[in-house]
Amino acid sequence: MQQSLDANEYKKAREAIMMHVRKVVPYALMVAVASGLFLFSQVFGEISQEGLSSFQMVLSVKAFLGLWLGFRGINQKLFGINPWVFKSHLFPFILVVIIILLSQFMFLDFTSF
Repeated sequence: MQQSLDANEYKKAREAIMMHVRKVVPYALMVAVASGLFLFSQVFGEISQEGLSSFQMVLSVKAFLGLWLGFRGINQKLFGINPWVFKSHLFPFILVVIIILLSQFMFLDFTSF
């Protein structure tokens, strides 16, 4: 769009798209957080005498990051509270990438390394 529209048209087109994105994304985030909490409660399992397994540790980190993103999104959407420190989209995007990468390592047994 930016290559085929002039600066003013591009700004208007981007705002028209973002108007719809702002309506949908926060509710999708709330559904993702709620389903994540449910799944966490189902798969975390019991803590053994040796402590947390590597799966449980990685799942806990993922849950913390997901809850932080969800808390931030709910505050913005429902209460109109803007993020305190991280106002750009880069930090939440990086957290989402970290959550995805952690998902790839959840089933590795780190005790054998």
